[in-house]
Amino acid sequence: MKNPISNLQKVFDSRIRLGIMSALMVSDNLDFNALKDLLGLTDGNLASHLKALEQQEIITVSKQFVGRKPSTTYTATEGGRNLFRLHLSALEELIARH
Repeated sequence: MKNPISNLQKVFDSRIRLGIMSALMVSDNLDFNALKDLLGLTDGNLASHLKALEQQEIITVSKQFVGRKPSTTYTATEGGRNLFRLHLSALEELIARH
């Protein structure tokens, strides 16, 4: 039987990235301020974690203007969603074994 720990994804080791992906799994997309408020993070802290997820193609970024203000929106990619589901399944399997 395969060890479920092998399906844990290092990219989700951070509680912040886990929080970002959890939020994006239940919302089609969220803007920067919504994520910042939801997770209680500083701009810089959130931005660094979002950049890491974007670099791994876990999320996509969309920038636009709403009125005269810039708005940045984040969406989980299909591959990112699948990877996160795999991670959650591994956690569930580990929990179920004990």
